Amino acid sequence: MFDQLFKQPRVIARHANAPFAEERAQYLHYCKQRGDTRATLLLKAREMLWIARKLQRYSNLEISMAQLWGVTGHWWDREAACGQKLNGRWTRRRFIDVACAWLRYLGHLRKPETSTPLPTELNEYCSWAKHERGLSATTIEQYRGIITQFLRWYGMLEQPFERIRVNDIDAYLAYGHNLGWSRVTVNNVAGALRVFFRYCAQHGWCDVHLANAIRGPRIYTQEGLPTGPAWTDVQRMFSALDPNRPKDIRDRAILMLLAIYGLRESEVSQLCLEDLDWDHDLLHVFRVKRREAMNYPLLPSVGNAIIDYLKVVRPVSTYRQVFLGLTSPHRPLSRSGIYSVVAPRLKSLNLRISHFGPHCLRHACATRLIAEGLSLKEIGDHLGHHSTASTRVYAKVDLAALREIAAFDLGELS
Repeated sequence: MFDQLFKQPRVIARHANAPFAEERAQYLHYCKQRGDTRATLLLKAREMLWIARKLQRYSNLEISMAQLWGVTGHWWDREAACGQKLNGRWTRRRFIDVACAWLRYLGHLRKPETSTPLPTELNEYCSWAKHERGLSATTIEQYRGIITQFLRWYGMLEQPFERIRVNDIDAYLAYGHNLGWSRVTVNNVAGALRVFFRYCAQHGWCDVHLANAIRGPRIYTQEGLPTGPAWTDVQRMFSALDPNRPKDIRDRAILMLLAIYGLRESEVSQLCLEDLDWDHDLLHVFRVKRREAMNYPLLPSVGNAIIDYLKVVRPVSTYRQVFLGLTSPHRPLSRSGIYSVVAPRLKSLNLRISHFGPHCLRHACATRLIAEGLSLKEIGDHLGHHSTASTRVYAKVDLAALREIAAFDLGELS
């Protein structure tokens, strides 16, 4: 494999005679088969040479993350070979990324032992939340994360679960507040724990009165306005995109789906090629809150942006999801991947908003529809809201209607 990447005999010999040559060649061949470019293969081959030298003390390559991080210091030999001082932080990050991918491929990277108390009970609760309560997969994933963090924190107290008291939960909420949790976050954690402990009480795993005693900070209904950029700022974001840059071509299609159709990040990440009905100019979207597919007209501007991405940027793949990563192995974009598309672009506009994630564009979409005179029912249908209560908050940003109410003349009444 090395003789396919390098031309000079001394360079080939350097890579072939270094530790773990067979394992490195095997991984490089795998990367070539999955579609890595020659430039990427060269970068990985050079990086893995330094990784192999650092790891030669572990003859079987059975290594943990702690051990891997332990060998990422002292770059003087590498700096001497490069003839310049290296950026330690960037060098360490690339070293870890390439090493982890290589060791995972070989099956040698040992996962840290982070056991969660009550794994069976937690799985039963999540199954109940899905089949009995009908919660969406996104909500269940969020609840699982909240409960897992709490159980690990409580596990450090080394007390039986059945002896848990409300003072323990209050201490955990105070602990989160000290970490910087907002009032809304603390309230959301308290709500998730309340439902979980109510389920536990039904099965006799804890005190029956515990759930009702869990209280978070008071959050007033609709106490805050939806935060999102103005539509003029959204247009500025689109105007900054480079039509010749592959990443911007892909991101334009994603941003249009978020800003024009008000899709959630999970709905964009799960969008499949079969959901694009080119014959009838329709877009099929499975709305996670409604748990049903909805059809939208595929606007020419959005359709053209998606076509440009499919023709120019999207690699040939067995994945059916529309949006894939730009680097090998080109997996479908996750929800966090969609966030990484949106947040840097919004932050570059220097906006005075609280959040910069994909949901901001959903708020911008709703605000624009209100400005154009659509009813709350029409806006709720467009956004895929499960109930009108979710749409009602946008009445507070209808400034034109609020001004009309404020200017209403009651005549001589006083």
